Amino acid sequence: MRFFASLAATRSFVAMSAAKLEIDPVYPGTAVARMTACRERARSLSPAELSEDWIDVRRKLLWAAGLRDITDAPPGMGYTGHAFNDDNHCDATCMLGEVAHNLNDSDDRVQGIAVNNKLGPGIEVASLPELGVGGSWSTCTNGCHLDPPRDVAHVQFRSRIAFKLVWCPDEYKSFVLVDDDGVFALGDPSALACSSPERTCELFRVTSLRSLCALLAHGTPTGALPPARARRSNFELVKGSKYAVEAVKHGGVSAASFFPQ
Repeated sequence: MRFFASLAATRSFVAMSAAKLEIDPVYPGTAVARMTACRERARSLSPAELSEDWIDVRRKLLWAAGLRDITDAPPGMGYTGHAFNDDNHCDATCMLGEVAHNLNDSDDRVQGIAVNNKLGPGIEVASLPELGVGGSWSTCTNGCHLDPPRDVAHVQFRSRIAFKLVWCPDEYKSFVLVDDDGVFALGDPSALACSSPERTCELFRVTSLRSLCALLAHGTPTGALPPARARRSNFELVKGSKYAVEAVKHGGVSAASFFPQ
């Protein structure tokens, strides 16, 4: 696989980062070096590579997320056949080792997610070790439309996401991968640059967000995609949030119907 071409660079980055464990002050459960390495892998994937048959594209997404492709294990014990393959399990999340065993059992737990939501054993089995400290998982994206996000990554694991897969309206045949940090956009229309000045002005007018997410990669895969209703539902989960902007831009549709006025 072409992924081994960047493996040496990834290992070099991880080795330099491992000397001093970086802690995110806002989301201290984040495995920062691992998250950064996952984003670099995502950036390395070209539109052509992400426009192949969906089976192969999804394997590339798993690789970028630091996950093994495991389809013969029971759910919760390393199975990753659901990852990026439905509407909800579309967040590539990198968390520190001890944080991987956090449960969704506090008074502040994620709504719509099972109480406990024990993921730690599966994370240990499925995570690729070469990306460094911590583990990876495809966590649920529901709740990310709130500010701050109230999804599994940010609440249960107190972690940022490495990237999120969002299907683009209104055909939902293409997807984008966006990060979590965003770029400050308030008062800066250039951060919303589109293919035409008119589109840029429209997005800036209807978007009251304080920050946006950076585009890491995009593609238009072929073959047996996730069901159309799942792809549409995936976008509905991010609609109106910073995670939706790049999908709306890439889809070339009017922004007014996707952001609150």
